[in-house]
Amino acid sequence: MTEKPSFSIDLSQLRSKAKKTSPASIEQLDRAAEEHGFVARAPGKRRGRLPSPRTGQVHAKVLPEVSDEIAAEAQRRGVTQGVIVEEAWALYQQRQRTK
Repeated sequence: MTEKPSFSIDLSQLRSKAKKTSPASIEQLDRAAEEHGFVARAPGKRRGRLPSPRTGQVHAKVLPEVSDEIAAEAQRRGVTQGVIVEEAWALYQQRQRTK
């Protein structure tokens, strides 16, 4: 069952305009942007998080309490769970060398 919306918008009056590309209008826009604190974005500048060097994945099934403890320790220290696994692996390797 479809109902009619309780409102309507008349789009027939909307018209598109071409952008102003004259040097004077571009200068005016740049000046207004600068006054309002807008900063030009450099083309090609990457936004967002930096890529991580950690691209390997380990999919290990562990007991729920172990998973919770690893997650809690990582959160407490402000690191990823991968850092905890890497440190555990380093300790394991160190123990194997001293045997």
